[in-house]
Amino acid sequence: MRVRNYVALIMLGMVAFLAACNSAEMKQSQVAASNSPTHAPPPSNDGVRRVTVPELQEMLARNQAVVVDVRNEAAYAQGHIKGAKLIPFTDIQNHLSELPKDKTIVTYCS
Repeated sequence: MRVRNYVALIMLGMVAFLAACNSAEMKQSQVAASNSPTHAPPPSNDGVRRVTVPELQEMLARNQAVVVDVRNEAAYAQGHIKGAKLIPFTDIQNHLSELPKDKTIVTYCS
């Protein structure tokens, strides 16, 4: 019975985390869309640079970037950015040597 309660508590925590993450991203994207006619990405609080779709397209055309899909294999199979490399977030540490050091690494998860 205790194990079932712990599993339920962990699952509830994961759902709450994912909902909060998605909620915060939606708020940021709505604020950015309403404040900027060019749809520039919102400033980040985590120090990670955000890129717009046109920026990414330009970087890819110039062979200056690599796109990494950090979702799971099932989500990747349902649809992904053309040319994106699948490396699930939980496996990133195991695949660092596969990523080029001379290009911008662009990750996405939704």
